[in-house]
Amino acid sequence: MARRSSPEINAGSMADIAFLLLIFFLVTTTMDVDSGITRRLPPPVEKPDEDIKINARNILNVLVNKNDRLLVDGKPGDIRTLKDVAKNFMIPVFPDNPLHPGTDLKTIDLIGEIHTSKGVISLKNDRGTSYDMYIQVQNELARAFNELKDEMSQRYFGTKFDNLTREDEIKAINEAVPVRISEAEPENIGD
Repeated sequence: MARRSSPEINAGSMADIAFLLLIFFLVTTTMDVDSGITRRLPPPVEKPDEDIKINARNILNVLVNKNDRLLVDGKPGDIRTLKDVAKNFMIPVFPDNPLHPGTDLKTIDLIGEIHTSKGVISLKNDRGTSYDMYIQVQNELARAFNELKDEMSQRYFGTKFDNLTREDEIKAINEAVPVRISEAEPENIGD
């Protein structure tokens, strides 16, 4: 008997099809990218050998331990009140309000004389702090500064800070409400 040959499948275009499918999935697939926390770093210090001295009353210490508990200025704190504490600490003092220690009298274009806070928020995390708690603390501190800028912008320009379009107005608000957050290297700071 004669042997029958089995029909072969033409696989010549399989590589082309696989390549087209690969391109299709690469083009149509979306990937979630962690955007991180947007912060503009301060410019480098001109004299790095010189330590910057800040009066202790002008520092708001925020510590986060490995159990995600807050210690704000040596007292137990709560993430729900952190924004208000930071906001009250950094609030600029207007000329019609009584002067309190820890402010500088500045004359800012478009705003006039204002007592700006010399305050610095010092943030320190334990190495065991959860990423979720770290982000929550960062968000609350950012909210405090954003609200201060919005209030200042409403008072002087009649609109929220994000709606300002003129560079001189944005510069004036940023000068009146500087974002001063000092973040220390994480370490084991206890329970």
